[in-house]
Amino acid sequence: MTYNAASAYKNNSILTASPAELTLALYEGAIKFCNIALIGLENNDIEKVNTNLIKAQKIITEFRSTLDFKYEVAKDFDIVYEYINRRLAEGNIKKDAQIVEEALGHIRSMRDAWKEVMKLTKTNK
Repeated sequence: MTYNAASAYKNNSILTASPAELTLALYEGAIKFCNIALIGLENNDIEKVNTNLIKAQKIITEFRSTLDFKYEVAKDFDIVYEYINRRLAEGNIKKDAQIVEEALGHIRSMRDAWKEVMKLTKTNK
């Protein structure tokens, strides 16, 4: 019963979230999947590493696919996302925690910048 309530809450929060909140949730998801992959590396659980790094890559790919190139900054974001995606793939192939940590650091920085944008947008309304 608790699972159903938690699941319903999660589904409802996603359905009622603003685009900015959904973007933040995606950053948080990518961070979570990288952290799970790092735990998998520690435990030599190759399947957990692979599964979770692929999930993180899918989120980064989604970010890239939603960029609007009529804005100049989209090119810069595309370069960063492409780099993060490549590092996640390399970390997965090599099963290298340092590479995954590097990509995770970039994702965290992007998430933190996004939080600042959300905060500034909220205070300017």
